Amino acid sequence: MNWENKSFSELTNDELYHILKLRVDVFVVEQNCPYPEIDGYDQESRHLYLINEGQILAYCRIIPPNVKFEEASIGRVITHDSTRRTGIGTELINRALEYISQTYSDSNVKIEAQAHLQQFYGNCGFQTISDEFLEDGIPHVEMIFLGKQQKSRIYKCFCLK
Repeated sequence: MNWENKSFSELTNDELYHILKLRVDVFVVEQNCPYPEIDGYDQESRHLYLINEGQILAYCRIIPPNVKFEEASIGRVITHDSTRRTGIGTELINRALEYISQTYSDSNVKIEAQAHLQQFYGNCGFQTISDEFLEDGIPHVEMIFLGKQQKSRIYKCFCLK
């Protein structure tokens, strides 16, 4: 198993295909939610994923500050159904936070999380900053990770995996 962190232009056709397939399989088909999966942010994002024998097991994209939000953002967080509840999702978030910390120094990190995942993200140092709202028919909340102020939480979250 290998962790990869690539820009859009560094992805091979096969890697991009497998990433988009997993995203559609889970976010559109499994969650029965037709929505525009291709949203224009992929080209400006980093793509962090765990791959094993050609299969993507975990994935997220890291959106730089001032692209989607003023803050850096982590989105399209996903784990393959065979790896859920194994700690890989926590490791994925921690690797994304570490990349943001190293690349964008003290940037906060803003996410739009499915509401039922608030505890998961809370364990990784995120704080809810909005009321619930519907995004494509699914309850979401905005959450924030306060960069340098929360840096010690990164290491706590690593220990939870």
